[in-house]
Amino acid sequence: MIKQVKRFINDNSLLSAESLIIVGLSGGADSVALLHILNRLGCHCRAFHCNFHLREEESVRDERFAVDFADSLGIPIEVAHFDTYSYAAAKKISIEMAARELRYEAFEAARARENAAAIAVAHHRDDSIETLLINLVRGSGLKGLTGIRPKNGFVIRPLLCVSKQEIMAYVKRQHLPFVIDSSNLENNFLRNKIRNQLIPLLETLNPGIRDTLTQTMEHLRRSQSIVNQAIVEALPTILEGNRISKAGLRKLPSPEAVLFELLSPYGFHPDVIKKIAANIDRQSGKVFYAPGYRLSSERSCFVISERADNLTASFSIGRDVSSITKPFDMSIEYQTAKSDFPIAKDRSTASFDSDKLHFPLTLRRWQPGDRFRPFGMKGFQKLSDYFNNQKFDRCDKESVWILCSGDDICWVVGHRIDDRFRITEKTKNCCILKVL
Repeated sequence: MIKQVKRFINDNSLLSAESLIIVGLSGGADSVALLHILNRLGCHCRAFHCNFHLREEESVRDERFAVDFADSLGIPIEVAHFDTYSYAAAKKISIEMAARELRYEAFEAARARENAAAIAVAHHRDDSIETLLINLVRGSGLKGLTGIRPKNGFVIRPLLCVSKQEIMAYVKRQHLPFVIDSSNLENNFLRNKIRNQLIPLLETLNPGIRDTLTQTMEHLRRSQSIVNQAIVEALPTILEGNRISKAGLRKLPSPEAVLFELLSPYGFHPDVIKKIAANIDRQSGKVFYAPGYRLSSERSCFVISERADNLTASFSIGRDVSSITKPFDMSIEYQTAKSDFPIAKDRSTASFDSDKLHFPLTLRRWQPGDRFRPFGMKGFQKLSDYFNNQKFDRCDKESVWILCSGDDICWVVGHRIDDRFRITEKTKNCCILKVL
């Protein structure tokens, strides 16, 4: 099996022997086999164990085992502790999803800290089959039916070429100890139901179902590569920034398939994407939502933007602040005014007479009734009228930020400053803000 894994690593260019690797070690047979095999191959390993504190005494047992096993191989190990229940409650996600997010965040932090080349996790061929079936049950496009990829960013999966049965045979043959996670025997999670109930049922219909599904995933991966190439060729005709051209979509043989590939990464559900595709030739103004994004149907295009659900959010900027990172990155610089003071022409930079500003400044969303005096004008204008004149669509209006000095607007960020705060020949001190 070691030769088989080595060949898989080389065929998929997963890692080189001299590279430092963070190896996830839960203590189960899969992760034990992974660490043992990588160590036998001469890889430079660091073990990492996550204690999610979900199974009381078992969690303590698993941590102790992982530490002892890594020590027996002479491999350094790091242990991270998590309050998984609190994290899940705060983010309103399942325990399973919370553990996954915490695990990979910790892995990546360790990889960056150690300057490691990769994070190795112990997914095997049966895990990939289960993922195929999960996505099939939930509803998925072609990509979701191709199983687990050998490499995703810094995460590598060297055991995808072997089955659970082969792993169990390996640990038995090598006399390797491991622990059993009792939660894997329960059917509270969809993956466990598929593993413990659905696959055994399918095996009564086709004893070789695992091999059949593995071959099916290979066929679908090849088809996916063709689809990916077609989408790459179509992108210049339909996508510009965050706008998807309706005219470009109409020319494609399957607009819905392309929309699925474009919008799924943003979290749009397949049922929602189907409705979006049906809206191509319908009246504009419809808005579709994903957990963190929204898509609005305009006259000639669909516009993707982050959801601005909290329209009351505001951020304070004190005089002594030189930069901010929320709600976006921006630098603040003060200079003495000179006769040849250069005023930037790009919209990401605003120059003010700092003596006219009242600190702290405030960044907030625009509100109905807001008005300001656009640079170069003598009279006031409602922001709603300014937006209409500038042909802002609904997403543009929702995403814009307003910089205020006291109750007065001094900058429609990224667009126009207020004339009352501009630099003049009488200006002595300047304040320059630049969106980075």
